[in-house]
Amino acid sequence: MRWWLTAAAAILIGLGGTAIAQDALTPAQKEAVERLVREVIRTNPEIIMEALESHDQRQKQAEAQRFVDALGAQKHAIRSDPNSEVTGNPQGDVTVVEFFDYRCPYCKQAHTQLQALIKRDPKVRVVLKEFPILGPESLLASRAAIAARFQGKYLPLHTAMLETRALNEAVIFRLAADVGLDVERLKSDMSKPEVQAIIARNRKLAEMLGITGTPAFIIGDQLAPGALGVDRLAAMVEEARTACRTC
Repeated sequence: MRWWLTAAAAILIGLGGTAIAQDALTPAQKEAVERLVREVIRTNPEIIMEALESHDQRQKQAEAQRFVDALGAQKHAIRSDPNSEVTGNPQGDVTVVEFFDYRCPYCKQAHTQLQALIKRDPKVRVVLKEFPILGPESLLASRAAIAARFQGKYLPLHTAMLETRALNEAVIFRLAADVGLDVERLKSDMSKPEVQAIIARNRKLAEMLGITGTPAFIIGDQLAPGALGVDRLAAMVEEARTACRTC
């Protein structure tokens, strides 16, 4: 180790010690330590970048471990919750889980890519998780989609909303009528406590998994945020399939 790293480490350990150790320094000693730290940084500025990179790497590793722990603890809620709609092949050998928001433009792109994946791979299973994070209209859309399940029309309304560029209350209920829903019954069902409970559970699940944006995919043991092309989705599915064969 270079001398300045040793010196900086010793200094930083001293500065990061207990309150008692810091209080033991006289004002003159504190000033001398601060001067030395500034000089080390001034003459070797790369140590700041190295420290930041090291901190960033540790943070990423901690986040990855939290995801793995949450994935193991919440496996059933993520992949097998009966309140989450399943599309593709319900008996498929690989599950793709998507957290999405109906007003998210990237989720609208992802919807197209998911449909292409389902056509390409007849053995893929897709679980849809309502995760409205973009305002009141997003929440309204998710409540409408979930309530549409009581009339057996989730997927038609889900598809219609993701394929419509701008959503507001009037558009949502017009689309509901267009796909054959009884709109007055839908509005009544949207107020049921279980509808909001599903959204609350999905939000809690997303928090545990470290998901903060949409779309976000879980494929196998991997978390992939952002709108992924069909080729990338297919590659991740195949990786998960291979891992299952060899585990």
